[in-house]
Amino acid sequence: MYIVVEGEDPGFDIFVNGRSLARHEDALERLALRLGVKPLIEFFSADENSMSLLIEEGAGDNELLRRLPPPQWYQPADGLATVQALLAALEADPQQLGTEGEQVLSELLQYAQVLRKTLDRKLRWHLAVSWR
Repeated sequence: MYIVVEGEDPGFDIFVNGRSLARHEDALERLALRLGVKPLIEFFSADENSMSLLIEEGAGDNELLRRLPPPQWYQPADGLATVQALLAALEADPQQLGTEGEQVLSELLQYAQVLRKTLDRKLRWHLAVSWR
């Protein structure tokens, strides 16, 4: 899972690996619901770039691209609320996600940095999924 910021170039690095977050998405969703915040996956929006990657890898067809709705964009403060709640819970007990707890925590910290910069620049964002 990776962050997409609205516009061609937001003026800062938005790269976060996100593979550990993707592997533990189900557990993170349950944790978010338990904490009373919106799960990360609810910030997902399919965009043309991520769907093109899916099709290139043989997991979709070109007709899907023609029917793709416009991407949904979210306010960074909403994403930060989720990320900060997850961070607080995992900092208290990173091993609740097993041996990758520290890696998930690291990726969430990087998400928080990107979302703060997105908020500072008054931009919107969404999550996309890498199919690789």
